[in-house]
Amino acid sequence: MIYSNTEEVEKWMKTMPDDVKKSYQRFTRMTQVLTDEPDPKVGQTPKELIWTKNKAKLYRYQPAIKKTNSVPILMVYALINKPYILDLTPGNSLIEHLTNQGHDVYLIDWGTPGYEDKNMKLDDYILDYMPRAVKKVIQTSGANEISLFGYCMGGTMTSIFAALHTDLPIRNLVFMTSPFDFTDAGLFTNWLDKRHFNVDKLVDTLGMIPHDMIDFGNKLLNPIANFYGPYLSLADRADNENFVNNWMLMQKWLNDGIPFAGEAYRQWITEFYQENKLINDELYIRGKKVELSKITANVLNIAGKRDVIAAPNQVEPLNAKISSENKTFHLMDTGHVSVVVGRKAINETYPLIDTWLRENSQP
Repeated sequence: MIYSNTEEVEKWMKTMPDDVKKSYQRFTRMTQVLTDEPDPKVGQTPKELIWTKNKAKLYRYQPAIKKTNSVPILMVYALINKPYILDLTPGNSLIEHLTNQGHDVYLIDWGTPGYEDKNMKLDDYILDYMPRAVKKVIQTSGANEISLFGYCMGGTMTSIFAALHTDLPIRNLVFMTSPFDFTDAGLFTNWLDKRHFNVDKLVDTLGMIPHDMIDFGNKLLNPIANFYGPYLSLADRADNENFVNNWMLMQKWLNDGIPFAGEAYRQWITEFYQENKLINDELYIRGKKVELSKITANVLNIAGKRDVIAAPNQVEPLNAKISSENKTFHLMDTGHVSVVVGRKAINETYPLIDTWLRENSQP
């Protein structure tokens, strides 16, 4: 009966005007995408696992390709979402692009924390995990220096790491849409105000902060566009297979989040959003004072004009604090995610990072 009705609809549609036929075809394709299509493949750039600690893994990418640039790159991502946004799909992957250009690229994948990790703090990631990863990269590559790349919160963590480890041979630092100054964090400043948001009660109650909670808050920054926009776009462009493929990739990543270790989340909200300690030299990590002025490496600091997660006014102040002689602030006409995937990322972000690293890694 269902088949008969569907067949009748198809026959009837053939009698309709072309614009009606196209609308029906788009609707049919959208239905298939939302109900039948398998998840797309992500993170396809060849890699090898070279080190692990707890849930964290350290990967080296395309080890079989000859490395023509002498300074290896260690990528550090945030503690939320999964890092394959840096290696989304062939042709739309920052990691693939850099390795194809001869860079020796490594990535810390923090993994998915469980309830047993609820007491993990930023101190643990920055002082226990990152130093060992850096030393493993240097050992594996045989290099004398290293470049660090931090995206989003990963860049904030990387700046703290660099300020606390002046003894390590860090030559270059690339920060991409990473917040450093939380004086004005947009709507987050109001939402996370300690007068209204009791982070201690939240962490003490849940232990681990669910990804859905964080994702919901991010989407509320622009609710109509974030909740309904993707589906309206799909309905309008479901006849464009290239668009559909990219849409599925992005939706997979956006919905493939991980929980936030409770104690690290408590620190992130309290000491950064509520008390703005980093930019004011008031942050202590396991008793060690963090002073951004101790950073002397070459710095490329990238912000997105349309970024509402880490607005330019949160990103740019880093350059005034550090002691680096070679430091660049680069503002791009992108959002928080479009800076790393999509046409503008492929045509502008990837070549920018490649060229800057190449120029600043010469012997």
